[in-house]
Amino acid sequence: MLTMVLPLSEAAGEDPNPLLPHNAEIIFGFVFLILLAIAFAKVVVPKFEKAYADRTAAIEGGMNEAKQAQAEAKAALDKYNAQLAEARQEAAKIREDAREQGALIIAEMREQANAEAERIVTHARTQIDAERTQAVASLRSEVGTLATSLAGRIVGESLEDEARQRRTVERFLSELESSESARQAVGTDG
Repeated sequence: MLTMVLPLSEAAGEDPNPLLPHNAEIIFGFVFLILLAIAFAKVVVPKFEKAYADRTAAIEGGMNEAKQAQAEAKAALDKYNAQLAEARQEAAKIREDAREQGALIIAEMREQANAEAERIVTHARTQIDAERTQAVASLRSEVGTLATSLAGRIVGESLEDEARQRRTVERFLSELESSESARQAVGTDG
């Protein structure tokens, strides 16, 4: 069989062509190539496939982690926005409550101030009335004393008697009051 594999030029007795390899080298090279392919398929390809699978898993895991982190960040942002909106609503409610309380306080203070002013006015009127009464009494006694001494000088008679003096003063003041009320009545009618 070897003879069949030999190139025709050797069988013919010709000199072998230096460019063509020997049949044994071709068979040996073919067997080595098959063994190399089997070894490569058994050893190297599984290692490459394992590295490829690990790399793919790592990339997919990283992508999953990134998606999960992005989802968590979105959830945190939504929660933060919800809390911020709630805080704004609460702040608005607090401001509204403060305005209402301020309005109530102002109303109460006005009411208290009005009551205090009314009390002060009433007290002042009472005090003025008391002082007027006191002034009228004081004026009556002074006017009475002056009137009796003046009348005594005019009449030439002493009017030092207390009872007489009082009657004279009372009569004079009642005449004075009646003439004054008549003037006021005429002033209000006209």
